Amino acid sequence: MKAYVGLMSGTSLDGISAAVVRFREADGASLVPELLAFRVLPYDTAQRARLLAAMEGGSAREYCRLSADLGGWLAEAAVAVLADAGVSREDVRAIASHGQTLWHEPGHSTWQWGESAVIAERCGIPVISDFRVRDVAAAGQGAPLVPMADALCFSGSGWRALQNIGGIGNVTVVPPGGDASGVRAFDTGPGVNVVDGVVRRLRTDMRYDVNGALAAAGTPLVPVVQEMLAAPYFLAPPPKSTGRELFDAAYIERFMARCREVDVAVRDEDIIASATLLTARSIADAYRRFLPEPVEEVLVSGGGAANPVLLAMLEREIAPLTVRRFEDFYFDGEAKEAVAFALLAHLHLEGLPGNVPRATGAKGPRILGKLTPA
Repeated sequence: MKAYVGLMSGTSLDGISAAVVRFREADGASLVPELLAFRVLPYDTAQRARLLAAMEGGSAREYCRLSADLGGWLAEAAVAVLADAGVSREDVRAIASHGQTLWHEPGHSTWQWGESAVIAERCGIPVISDFRVRDVAAAGQGAPLVPMADALCFSGSGWRALQNIGGIGNVTVVPPGGDASGVRAFDTGPGVNVVDGVVRRLRTDMRYDVNGALAAAGTPLVPVVQEMLAAPYFLAPPPKSTGRELFDAAYIERFMARCREVDVAVRDEDIIASATLLTARSIADAYRRFLPEPVEEVLVSGGGAANPVLLAMLEREIAPLTVRRFEDFYFDGEAKEAVAFALLAHLHLEGLPGNVPRATGAKGPRILGKLTPA
C-alpha cells in the first residue's frame, strides 16, 4: 500500500506542515489514515516577511520568484518528512501540495502558489496541487475542503463537530457514520491569526501567546468583542469562507485601536485576552446561529488547540457541548489538514470527487487538483 505526502502552508504563516500517510479501507466507504510521520518546518523571518509582503502587493518578478522559491521549500519539507518516516520515494504514490493562499475571493477566483513543477522535479514524485480552483469554477467557495476527510476518516457514533482553529477557524459537522451527503462545513472566522497578530505587535520578541499565558493575565473587553461580531461576515449564513483578505493587518490594527478607545487604561494582556475571546465567541456564535444538527461533541485541532486559555473560553461559550482535542482520539491535530489534502490527492488519482457541495456551495461534486507528473 503506497503512501502519500501532504503539504500545507496555512494562514498563520508559521511554516510548512508535512505529513506522510497511508489510507486503509474500512467498513463501508470509510478510510483509516495511518500517520507515518509529521513535522512542521518553520518559516524563518525572511521567508515569512516575503510571504506577507506578497499578500499586500508585488511585481510580476517578485511573484514569479517567490512561487518558485516556495516550491523549493515545499520540496524540502517533503524530503525531510519522508526521511522521518523511513519511506522511499518509490513507495509514494503522490505528493499533495496545498501551497500558500495568496488571494481568495469566493465567487470569482482563488490563488494558491508554490510551484508544483519544482516539487515534482526535486522529489521525483507526482504532485497534485491547486485543489481549490475547480470548486470555485463550479460556483463554490473553494473552502473548506477538509470536510471530505472529516466524513471519510473522522466520523463518530453520533453527530460530531470537527473544529479547526488554525489561522482561520472552520467547522465540519459530520453525521453518525460519516455520510458525506449530510456533512456541512464553513469558516467560522478568525482562528489564531488575530491573536497572533496582536501578540506580535505588542510583544515584538514573541510569535504567539505561548500556552495562553498573556491572555490568562488579562481581562477581555467584552463590548469590543461583541461589536466586532456584528460585522457582516459573522451574520452571513453558510456556505461561506474567509481568510487574511478580511482578517488582515488593517483589521488587527482596528481591533487594537477600538480596545484602547473603550478603555484608555487597557493593558496589553487585556487586548490579547479580548482577541482570544473574539475567536472563542465567534465559534460559539456560529454554532448557535448555523448548527441545527444535534451535535454531541466538538473535536478541536490546529494551533489553537494548544492554547489552554482559548480552549477554556471555547468550552464556556459552547456549554453544554463537550470540547475535546482531536489528538486525544486520533493523532497530532496539527497534522490533520496535511492529511486531509493527502486524501484529496488519493481521491484525485482514483477519479473521485473531493469537495462536499453542501459545504462549499459548488454546483456539484468535482475532482479537485491538477496533476504534475514526476
